[in-house]
Amino acid sequence: MRAGSGTRDASDGGAAGDARVVVLVAGGPDGPRPRVHPADEPLLLADDLAAVRGDGCFETLLVVGGRPAKPERHLARLSRSATALGLTGPSDDVWREGIDLAAREWGADSEAMLRLVLSRGPERGGTETAYITVAPVGPHALRAREEGIAVTVLNRGYAADLEGSAPWLLLGSKTLSYATNMAALRHAAANGFDDVVYLSSDGEVLEGPRSTVVIARSGELVSPPATAGILEGTTLGALYDVAEREGVSVHRERLLLTDLLAADAVWLISSVTLAARVRRIDDVVLPAGDPQINVPGLVDRAVGRA
Repeated sequence: MRAGSGTRDASDGGAAGDARVVVLVAGGPDGPRPRVHPADEPLLLADDLAAVRGDGCFETLLVVGGRPAKPERHLARLSRSATALGLTGPSDDVWREGIDLAAREWGADSEAMLRLVLSRGPERGGTETAYITVAPVGPHALRAREEGIAVTVLNRGYAADLEGSAPWLLLGSKTLSYATNMAALRHAAANGFDDVVYLSSDGEVLEGPRSTVVIARSGELVSPPATAGILEGTTLGALYDVAEREGVSVHRERLLLTDLLAADAVWLISSVTLAARVRRIDDVVLPAGDPQINVPGLVDRAVGRA
């Protein structure tokens, strides 16, 4: 059953309504198993490093018909992020148990976003904090799927090849330190845009604050490489697997803004919004024609919605 109250979550498309599920996750074979936590009761200690430092990592899964989409891809990426942060976290089996419990509590009536959160824990020391939340997919994400989006291009402030020489920046990890991403989205909204595409300081296309960039060009799908210091998209990986099985050519290459402007179509791909077609980049309206590749359909099949 659903419980609690929620607020809009701009990092993953926005939560709406008053339904929310919280599951407390604890690792270790002799420790307590994942259990439902009252959604209206406190969970974190005041000095938890998730709150005071953003020191942790997370994943957000789409729940469709009561089933979490591509959980193994998300667990693998969560493990990579935790390793980069020097965190241990619960085992994958414990996370799976928590995911199943959270999805059952939510039910199958409507789509939801299910978030896995791992924090370093209290500043005073002690165990890491791990929990799961579930909330409705909000109207922002649904509108972006149906209508498309206008995006503005912002400078990320570093070169595309920085990750290899500065691993401490955690550029390929999905950390809780999302303040700059949220600031970018607020800046975009204040100027009449729905989302953001980041460019590196040397002009390469990177990603969105909460999405992966994909273009259709001459019958193929192209996306920036993970070596550009971007997060490896779970939805992109699932999309490319389905596309290849269906005979669509896919590859990764370094892209410039001119490549986006010249493309047959541009999408921002993410786990909750899924495929949002970019209709305008700053003041340039993109072609509205048929790109000959049904990316939303491919994504739906990739996440089990079709």
